[in-house]
Amino acid sequence: MPNRRFADGEVVMGRWPGSVLYYEVQVTSYDDVSHLYTVKYKDGTELALKESDIRSQSSFKHRKSQSSSSSPSRRSTSRSRSRSPGRPAKGRRRSSSQSREHKDDKKKTIQETNLALLVLVFSFNQKPSENNTRRYNGEPDSTERNETSCVILEQKLKPDLEIERVLEQYSLHPRKEEKKKEERHSEKKFFETIKTIEKASSKTKELEFGGRIGTFMLIFFLPATVLYLLLMCKQDDPSLMNFPLPLPALESLWEARVFGVFLLWFFLQALFYLLPIGKVVEGLPLSNGRKLQYRINGFYAFILTAVAIGALLYFQFELHYLYDHFIQFAVSAAAFSMALSIFLYIRSLKAPEEELAPGGNSGYFVYDFFTGHELNPRIGSFDLKYFCELRPGLIGWVVINLAMLLAEMKIHNQSMPSLSMILVNSFQLLYVVDALWNEEAILTTMDITHDGFGFMLAFGDLVWVPFVYSLQAFYLVGHPTAVSWPVAAAIIILNCIGYYIFRSANSQKNNFRRNPADPKLAYLKFIPTATGKGLLVTGWWGFVRHPNYLGDIIMALAWSLPCGFNHILPYFYVIYFICLLVHREARDEHHCKQKYGVAWERYCQRVPYRIFPYIY
Repeated sequence: MPNRRFADGEVVMGRWPGSVLYYEVQVTSYDDVSHLYTVKYKDGTELALKESDIRSQSSFKHRKSQSSSSSPSRRSTSRSRSRSPGRPAKGRRRSSSQSREHKDDKKKTIQETNLALLVLVFSFNQKPSENNTRRYNGEPDSTERNETSCVILEQKLKPDLEIERVLEQYSLHPRKEEKKKEERHSEKKFFETIKTIEKASSKTKELEFGGRIGTFMLIFFLPATVLYLLLMCKQDDPSLMNFPLPLPALESLWEARVFGVFLLWFFLQALFYLLPIGKVVEGLPLSNGRKLQYRINGFYAFILTAVAIGALLYFQFELHYLYDHFIQFAVSAAAFSMALSIFLYIRSLKAPEEELAPGGNSGYFVYDFFTGHELNPRIGSFDLKYFCELRPGLIGWVVINLAMLLAEMKIHNQSMPSLSMILVNSFQLLYVVDALWNEEAILTTMDITHDGFGFMLAFGDLVWVPFVYSLQAFYLVGHPTAVSWPVAAAIIILNCIGYYIFRSANSQKNNFRRNPADPKLAYLKFIPTATGKGLLVTGWWGFVRHPNYLGDIIMALAWSLPCGFNHILPYFYVIYFICLLVHREARDEHHCKQKYGVAWERYCQRVPYRIFPYIY
């Protein structure tokens, strides 16, 4: 095993990935497995660099004065083999000393020409004082920018054509065409847009969710919470004072037929997922630069599910069977999610280092099992995490709500459902349809880009979402609540406000990420960052840092209000959701501070409120 050259805390010169520029960095750690140094730039950005991309300060300054350098910026000296205007004719001979002097002069001339070429093309694509090295060294920009057509944000603007034109103008006519192509490729690579550079997978040092002890307790606490909530809804008086609850017999919690129905549902959704319908898009770049492909057909799966449910109802299938065996379905889903989590962890042990989740590679079994050890587990092209994120649980949530609506009508001998039940079903149906219609947006969320697929997401997607998010509908079956039309109108307005904030904020963010040069987004101002991305400071994202969370919470309150105020149980969802989003916001804050450095500090000064304006 090679010894490391640079010690922790040592100040060295690190090459910015994808460029030939070196900046002063500080070594923070070294990974013995991947042999990568974690370095910190002056703006707070942390990256993992190879040893070959790091130079000591003294060595860097010394080599700088030499005509031959191993720095990437000097690779263009290979052009010295080509014929230049100052090269003599073949028939003329030189002495050896003259030849050496001529070679040195020629190298110097070529390097100066290349440098002038780089500056010319670089200045063509950028305005003075914008995106220069000052920003990479942590010095804040004096102004914000809203000229999105000139911004380098995860896309190529116009350097390719201009580089070709300038290269032709300053061409040194290499003898070998292969070398010419290699030279052009290396220079074009320098002018490619700066893309988000993720750290290579290394050991997770900062543990979340209470570390090993906290995650161990959550593995048992989460299923117990779901069981407790469902048992409470079954009580005539679902008051929190009625504790402890009489526990049901263990044999009443399990039925093989129910588990079989759950498996049928899961694999039916998997079949819909595999259908060759819908467009195929690429996700964000992984740590190795590769992009995974995803088929966007969630809305089609929802339509096919609706057709299947309609066929069952047409043939007199009793859908309220779900209500009668609701707790057994929840237990079956919990058992399946546990088995799936075990399978995911076992297969992750053979996954390459670069495919492991940055937040689930601690080396502790319980922690990695809970948070997810592998980032994107796939069986062929079947992405397990992406499939579970929206399909079985989210669509199942709508089916459960429909079953509760039919159960209410049957139990209370009603010809039509109550207004409260209609409100809850309508609000949550809108939410699910919106998520499936905008399925592509989930590819940029933390669940997909950062969190591994382990017990946390498996249980959350397959158990928590369908059986806890439908708590209001389940509650209304046994505890009907009358709602007047004026109150219903106020609740509808509240939900519409929340949905408008939620959707417009997400659309604003997704459109800006997809195409920041869109003329329709020219009014948006942002703070540029060293990663090439921009932090929006106008629109909803200039109001609070997470306006989509604010809209989510307003909608969650609107879903609970139709249940009245007799018990706090139907408000569990909104209380839990506030806690969840506050915790997620804290995780976002930590990651963004590490990723964007001083740019994030400027953003926080410009947008001081996190979720609730003037409160938090």
